[in-house]
Amino acid sequence: MNPTRFFSSYLFLRSIFAVSLFILIFISSITYKHTMNNSTSVEILVRTNKTQIELEQLISSIRDAESGQRAFIITRDSIFLLPYINIHQKTIKSFGRLKELTKGNEEAEKNLDSLQYLIALRFAYFKQSLQRSSAVPFNQKSMKESMLEGKDIMNLINIKVGNMIKLETTELNNEKAKYRNEISFTPFFTLILIVFSLLIFVLSYYKINQDIGILQQSNVELRLTTESIRHAEIIGEFCFTQWDLNTNKLYYSDNLYRLLGCEPQSFLPTIENFLKFVHPDDKDIISEGANRTVLKHETYARMYRIIKKDGEIRHFKSMGKLISDENKNLIHIGIIKDVTNAHLNKIALEQRNHELEQSNQELASFNQAASHDLQEPLRKIQTFISRISEQEMASLTENGKAYFEKIKTSATRMRILIDDLLLYSRSTKSGKEFVPVDLNSVLEDAINELSQTIEQQKALIEFVHLPTISGIPFQLQQLFVNLIGNSLKYHNPEIAPHINIACEFNPTSESFHELFNTTSRHYCKISISDNG
Repeated sequence: MNPTRFFSSYLFLRSIFAVSLFILIFISSITYKHTMNNSTSVEILVRTNKTQIELEQLISSIRDAESGQRAFIITRDSIFLLPYINIHQKTIKSFGRLKELTKGNEEAEKNLDSLQYLIALRFAYFKQSLQRSSAVPFNQKSMKESMLEGKDIMNLINIKVGNMIKLETTELNNEKAKYRNEISFTPFFTLILIVFSLLIFVLSYYKINQDIGILQQSNVELRLTTESIRHAEIIGEFCFTQWDLNTNKLYYSDNLYRLLGCEPQSFLPTIENFLKFVHPDDKDIISEGANRTVLKHETYARMYRIIKKDGEIRHFKSMGKLISDENKNLIHIGIIKDVTNAHLNKIALEQRNHELEQSNQELASFNQAASHDLQEPLRKIQTFISRISEQEMASLTENGKAYFEKIKTSATRMRILIDDLLLYSRSTKSGKEFVPVDLNSVLEDAINELSQTIEQQKALIEFVHLPTISGIPFQLQQLFVNLIGNSLKYHNPEIAPHINIACEFNPTSESFHELFNTTSRHYCKISISDNG
């Protein structure tokens, strides 16, 4: 395949489009993935920060409650119990938010459950300490043990919250690193996407602009071709028709209406409307042809007469061809030509040939009669020549004898000419009758026929030995007479004619066999040249 044609073909363009679309989708998917990863990272960062803040607020609230409890025990002022009273509601809301934030993280959920247990235990010690501080009598030792146990629980809570914050911090740092990595690649892929999209846009614009130019040039050429076809239709007296066999819709070119003597597109292109112009005796030709095209999908040339709008009778010839479109629908493309002049010329030629044939028959009859009538005086001449030759030859002078021999030779040649004339007359009537012909003898007779002219012009005729071929002696002799006669007639007056007759055998070719319908392996080539 030609590379230039391949790179400009629709297959190559479609391949480029498919590859470009795939690359564009691939880059877009990667960019989308990085964007979604960034969004996920941001969500994790926000959740981790919220979790840390919530844990810090939770431990801070517990510490406030612990401090308030100590102050109450020391001062017995109930105002210090407000943080302890509010801690339950805060803790419930805080754990609700923490559970929502750690949802889906098994380790964080386990830590949160442990933390909830420890805080519940710490609340129990809070309650126990308050109860012991209000007991009568007041047991300082029991109170001290309860507070120490609560302090141990608080230390465990601090450790658990610290571990949870540490876990969230580790996850936060991992997500930050991942986020930085993602955020560094996202602009790169976004830039590639933009650049590639711009490249595709520029190439598409260039190709579209190029195709528009080609399309405009094609439209110009199409208009020129259409206009040329219109002029060709008018000059050539023909037109185009198009018949969609699937929809039964027809189209007639403008020149068909002109050929019918009407204005272009002056009536609907239907078979019924066209039949109105067809000669009544020829309507069956059109109807039968249309039926065969529809039913059997056959097309053939048709001759018929039409009657123009002004009443003039013209002869039309239509030819058609069936083609199929991309939907496999059959369409009949037809050409209709006005062949009136050719038809009339054919009739005139046939009449002329008939007259010429009759003239040839009359001429042949006259030729045969004349030749037959010439034989009687010629026989008498030859009889008297024979008597003179037998009885009076001795009394003639030398010149008389020479003249008498010429008369005798001429009479003999006249006999041969009459016989050849009769033979030729029979050959034109019954066909060619080929017989073996010695070309040397035929050439000698031709030279004898032209002997007087040859002597007058002092011509020199040289020839080689010629073969024997199959032919008609009279015609071959006449051929030599005509060729040699032309050389004698059209010679340089200042130079004596010099005629050379050559012969050679050449091998035949396939085209020679087809042209002359022969299987011979060689043919004889005879050439005649002169110095004229």
